[in-house]
Amino acid sequence: MDSERTLADLRGKFRNEDGSPIKVGVLTSGGDAPGMNAAVRSVARTAIALGAQPFAILDGWAGAVKGGSQIRPLQWGDVSSILNRGGTVIGTARSPEFRERAGMKKAAKHMLENGIDRLIVIGGDGSLSGTDEFRSEWPSMVKELANEGEIDPEVAKRHPSLGIAGIVGSIDNDLVGSDMTVGTDSALHRILSAIDEISSTAASHQRTFVLEVMGRHCGYLPLMAAVAGGCDYVFIPEQPPAPGWEQEMIDALEAGRAAGRRESIILVAEGAVDSEGQQITARRVADAVEKYSGQQARITILGHTQRGGTPSAYDRWMPTALGYAAAVEVLKATADSEPYILGTRKNRIARLPLMKSVADTRAVKKLTADHNYDEAVRARGRSFVNMLALNRVLSCPPKVAPSQRAATPRKRVAIMHVGGLAPGMNTAARAAVRIGIDKGFEMLGVHGSFKGLMDSKIYPLAWSDVEGWGFNGGAELGTRRHVPEVDELYAVGRAIENNHLDALVIVGGLNAYLAVYRMVEEASRYPAFRIPIVLVPATIDNNLPGSELSIGTDTALNNAVWALDRVKESAAASKRCFVAETMGRYCGYLALMAGIATGAERVYLNEETVTLADIEEDAQLMRRSFEEGRRLFLAVRNEQASGLYNLEFLERVFEQEGQGLYDVRASAIGHLQQGGSPTPFDRLLASRLTARAMAELEDQFREGRAKAVYVGESEDDAVIFPVERMMDQLDLAHRRPYEQWWLQFLPMVPVVSLEEDESAVPPMPAIGPEGLGQAK
Repeated sequence: MDSERTLADLRGKFRNEDGSPIKVGVLTSGGDAPGMNAAVRSVARTAIALGAQPFAILDGWAGAVKGGSQIRPLQWGDVSSILNRGGTVIGTARSPEFRERAGMKKAAKHMLENGIDRLIVIGGDGSLSGTDEFRSEWPSMVKELANEGEIDPEVAKRHPSLGIAGIVGSIDNDLVGSDMTVGTDSALHRILSAIDEISSTAASHQRTFVLEVMGRHCGYLPLMAAVAGGCDYVFIPEQPPAPGWEQEMIDALEAGRAAGRRESIILVAEGAVDSEGQQITARRVADAVEKYSGQQARITILGHTQRGGTPSAYDRWMPTALGYAAAVEVLKATADSEPYILGTRKNRIARLPLMKSVADTRAVKKLTADHNYDEAVRARGRSFVNMLALNRVLSCPPKVAPSQRAATPRKRVAIMHVGGLAPGMNTAARAAVRIGIDKGFEMLGVHGSFKGLMDSKIYPLAWSDVEGWGFNGGAELGTRRHVPEVDELYAVGRAIENNHLDALVIVGGLNAYLAVYRMVEEASRYPAFRIPIVLVPATIDNNLPGSELSIGTDTALNNAVWALDRVKESAAASKRCFVAETMGRYCGYLALMAGIATGAERVYLNEETVTLADIEEDAQLMRRSFEEGRRLFLAVRNEQASGLYNLEFLERVFEQEGQGLYDVRASAIGHLQQGGSPTPFDRLLASRLTARAMAELEDQFREGRAKAVYVGESEDDAVIFPVERMMDQLDLAHRRPYEQWWLQFLPMVPVVSLEEDESAVPPMPAIGPEGLGQAK
């Protein structure tokens, strides 16, 4: 789709020959997943913006088969206030009748009675494969229905084919080809919350807990929860343990206790099996613990709590983007179009051939059923393979002390934080220490950033010293924003020499990057700087070069969304405009994504120039919408959005223009965004990026190199960039990268948050061969 075209240009395409709007159905099928409501809302409102008429098919395919009131037109307000609701407001149910052709014909008849010949299905691989079969049979069923007198021949003529698009809603994250399915991130939030809470009581009594989590055919949830939650042992379907696994598990638990752990946590996927295909249940694991160690193990089965509750920030903004893209996809489909699933790849919307994706997903299940476990693991992707290896390093102390196995003096590697606090800094420090010890390094902690380095506040860190760090907010090593001045560099160099440091790992924000850039520039004067230095991105501002998401950003976003949800609830009893301000300085990531995730009507960013005329237009729009019955208007700005047009200015303008029709309140969310335990995503990101940083150090030591680099991400994995080329990527004046991937989602805001007659028609984001945001 040409990125220059607008929604106004496209409206004409999405009408029938008689000028009536094209009818689009949306249904949710299979197991529910947090985030389905965000997708439904986005589908409905995007269809309306494009001039089409959306219909909700209630209770999945069962509703299509039943027809009547189960198929209802959706108006704009019908999908209001559902972004933060778990489950699916349009219902889901299993339909044995739909699996037979007779049931399919009933569904086709009822859809045709409503003029629906486009369909978006949000569900698992079974739902989507059934949808494709329904699409294939549609022409013949329409012909039969006409011949049997069930529908008018003219109706059959107008609807000869069915256009479909799919969105995978499944907490298991088992779709091959897509990074994350709708609901997975929220499920990880539930699991990590349970692990964190159980860990505290387990540590109090030095107990062992066995947790059963979902994952019938896919081990993503248990594996990622084990890495993010610091668990001792994990059982997943794709990698059954070998005979004798009971003693191996006990050895791992005892090694953890010997290294200072007070509790033991074992995760079991509901579909875990042993090498002979026999199921490994939580009870079987608990019995093995008691038999081989003599200690009792408590069992907790999390069950459907993993599906329920409020969706995470990711499971609001990403399904919004998926629904937006799916509506465009299905409306431009023709009789010859290949059906697609809309999935995600590196934060972009990707178009995945439906049946190939379903076939690839089912192939992994067959590999495990055939006991071809190595291939099953590889089929899950490189990230899955890497996390399996990383989990072993992080969860179990090395059996041989590094001092005993090192033939040469160990490399002394110091880790420090620089910049503003970012949740996940502790996780990165924990990972660096344990990975470094596994590689034979002597790990050291620098307390107090560069000032601590200059004062030689440097202490050894053992495997047990970082126990529990990964799940705490704050920064155990401390962090400061100070960038050493030129006259302080001598002291920095002397500290490196006096403490015999062979390398530095610096976890931090832009000030950390600028400090190391200055060190690189001055390396000719200070030979001490000619050591490997690796920067790991950690800042809630998400403004670092080379990395599309920084450690801490996801936690800050979830904190901001939590606060905005409460702000919206406080307006329930009155007519009110809220203007909220997020952190981020000159980078608007937090403001935009929080705005999308909470349904904000307006978002103000530094990246998009805001004029006085724009503010006046928004004030008039706001007044009109309140006169027409609106009760809440939410505007979100990032803290450096528009200079003098600050938070207080917007509050005064909107209040003056309201003339008592509505209240106006302004609120800066502030440092709430930096607090709290890191989210599962930030824990996993910190572990993954730090693992790449430590691998880079190992490579430099082995090859005799001494480079300053920073870790970023590419399409497949974390990558390394030289600090000396940093300014090629960095807009220093605005303290943000030149390229910011997330701006592709900005045009969605008015489409999904303002009714058609209230909003100017924005440009459509590009949708290229790989989907939204990936046009060439």
